[in-house]
Amino acid sequence: MNFKPLGQRVLVERLEEDTKTASGIIIPDNAKEKPLMGTVKALSEEVAKEGLLKAGSQVVFAKYSGTDVKLEGKEYLILKVEDLLGTIE
Repeated sequence: MNFKPLGQRVLVERLEEDTKTASGIIIPDNAKEKPLMGTVKALSEEVAKEGLLKAGSQVVFAKYSGTDVKLEGKEYLILKVEDLLGTIE
Protein backbone atom coordinates (compact mmCIF):
# COMPACT_ATOMS: atom_id res chain seq x y z
CA MET A 1 0.00 0.00 0.00
CA ASN A 2 1.36 3.41 -0.93
CA PHE A 3 -0.87 5.63 1.20
CA LYS A 4 0.96 8.44 3.03
CA PRO A 5 -1.05 10.58 5.48
CA LEU A 6 -0.51 14.34 5.41
CA GLY A 7 -0.12 16.77 8.31
CA GLN A 8 -0.38 15.36 11.82
CA ARG A 9 -2.26 12.19 10.78
CA VAL A 10 -1.84 8.43 10.96
CA LEU A 11 -3.51 5.53 9.15
CA VAL A 12 -4.86 2.92 11.59
CA GLU A 13 -6.35 -0.53 11.04
CA ARG A 14 -8.90 -1.35 13.73
CA LEU A 15 -8.32 -4.45 15.82
CA GLU A 16 -10.92 -7.17 15.31
CA GLU A 17 -13.45 -7.56 18.10
CA ASP A 18 -14.61 -10.94 19.40
CA THR A 19 -17.90 -12.18 17.98
CA LYS A 20 -18.65 -14.27 21.09
CA THR A 21 -18.99 -13.35 24.73
CA ALA A 22 -17.12 -15.24 27.45
CA SER A 23 -20.23 -17.36 28.03
CA GLY A 24 -20.45 -18.33 24.34
CA ILE A 25 -23.24 -16.01 23.16
CA ILE A 26 -22.70 -14.89 19.56
CA ILE A 27 -22.96 -11.13 19.10
CA PRO A 28 -24.64 -10.07 15.82
CA ASP A 29 -22.83 -7.49 13.66
CA ASN A 30 -25.46 -4.80 14.22
CA ALA A 31 -25.07 -5.03 18.02
CA LYS A 32 -21.28 -4.77 18.09
CA GLU A 33 -19.46 -1.55 18.79
CA LYS A 34 -16.39 -0.76 16.73
CA PRO A 35 -13.21 -1.28 18.73
CA LEU A 36 -11.34 1.83 19.88
CA MET A 37 -7.93 0.23 19.39
CA GLY A 38 -5.89 -0.37 16.29
CA THR A 39 -2.51 -0.80 14.66
CA VAL A 40 -0.71 2.08 12.96
CA LYS A 41 -0.13 1.15 9.31
CA ALA A 42 1.27 4.45 8.00
CA LEU A 43 2.16 7.85 9.40
CA SER A 44 3.01 11.24 8.01
CA GLU A 45 6.57 12.54 7.89
CA GLU A 46 5.72 15.09 10.61
CA VAL A 47 4.57 12.36 12.99
CA ALA A 48 7.55 10.15 12.13
CA LYS A 49 9.97 13.00 12.98
CA GLU A 50 8.48 13.28 16.47
CA GLY A 51 9.43 9.65 17.11
CA LEU A 52 6.46 8.88 19.37
CA LEU A 53 4.86 6.42 16.94
CA LYS A 54 6.01 4.01 14.28
CA ALA A 55 4.30 1.63 11.89
CA GLY A 56 3.07 -1.36 13.88
CA SER A 57 2.38 0.57 17.11
CA GLN A 58 -0.90 -0.32 18.80
CA VAL A 59 -2.93 2.72 19.79
CA VAL A 60 -6.15 3.66 21.57
CA PHE A 61 -8.22 6.46 20.04
CA ALA A 62 -11.28 8.56 20.83
CA LYS A 63 -14.71 7.11 20.00
CA TYR A 64 -15.99 9.58 17.40
CA SER A 65 -12.69 10.50 15.80
CA GLY A 66 -11.17 9.96 12.40
CA THR A 67 -12.34 9.28 8.88
CA ASP A 68 -13.20 5.79 7.64
CA VAL A 69 -11.56 4.84 4.33
CA LYS A 70 -11.36 1.66 2.28
CA LEU A 71 -8.00 0.95 0.66
CA GLU A 72 -7.25 -2.19 -1.33
CA GLY A 73 -10.40 -3.83 0.04
CA LYS A 74 -9.57 -3.21 3.73
CA GLU A 75 -11.17 -0.79 6.18
CA TYR A 76 -8.88 1.82 7.74
CA LEU A 77 -9.22 4.94 9.84
CA ILE A 78 -7.33 8.20 9.26
CA LEU A 79 -6.76 9.89 12.62
CA LYS A 80 -5.23 13.15 13.77
CA VAL A 81 -2.48 12.61 16.32
CA GLU A 82 -4.46 14.65 18.86
CA ASP A 83 -7.26 12.02 18.68
CA LEU A 84 -4.89 9.29 19.86
CA LEU A 85 -5.26 8.65 23.58
CA GLY A 86 -2.25 6.39 24.10
CA THR A 87 -0.23 3.41 22.97
CA ILE A 88 -0.37 -0.23 24.04
CA GLU A 89 2.96 -1.92 24.71
